[in-house]
Amino acid sequence: MEPKKVIIVAQLFISGMMALFMSGVMSVIHMGFSAAWLAQWGPNFLTAWPIAFVASMVVGPIGFALARRVLRVEVIV
Repeated sequence: MEPKKVIIVAQLFISGMMALFMSGVMSVIHMGFSAAWLAQWGPNFLTAWPIAFVASMVVGPIGFALARRVLRVEVIV
């Protein structure tokens, strides 16, 4: 089991990378590649990151619990 600080910092990195990727992809789908898209990507990312972080903190433990159950892995404390 990872220390709580490591989990939180990892979730900051994971959610940041996912928010950057998803905000970019979804805004390209909506707007296409343009100067307007590039100008909008930054604000979209800044909106998406805190939402992704909170979601990852809630959904992450559920995902790990489900993976352990499916793979029949016991938690070592």
